[in-house]
Amino acid sequence: MITETSAVTFRQNLGEMLNLVQYRHDSVVINKDGKPVAALVDARLFERIRRMQGRFDALCQRIEAGFSGVSEADGMAEIEAAIAEDRQAQGKSAPR
Repeated sequence: MITETSAVTFRQNLGEMLNLVQYRHDSVVINKDGKPVAALVDARLFERIRRMQGRFDALCQRIEAGFSGVSEADGMAEIEAAIAEDRQAQGKSAPR
């Protein structure tokens, strides 16, 4: 479950918020002036996020290296063509 709270309420109820995260494995989104600015998550979830971020960064570097010789215009054209092809294929297989 995700709980949203203001920064002031979070500060006033820090112990309770830590219990929500530690024992119920909830997450707390902290808002300031009505906008989310931070989140308190379980340490295990945070570690998973860190590992995923590392894998994502490595994947981005591999993709970037693989397309380093392709101009941005050509790359965008290829992406748009793939999207159009996928949409066309989905349209043909969609039940009517």
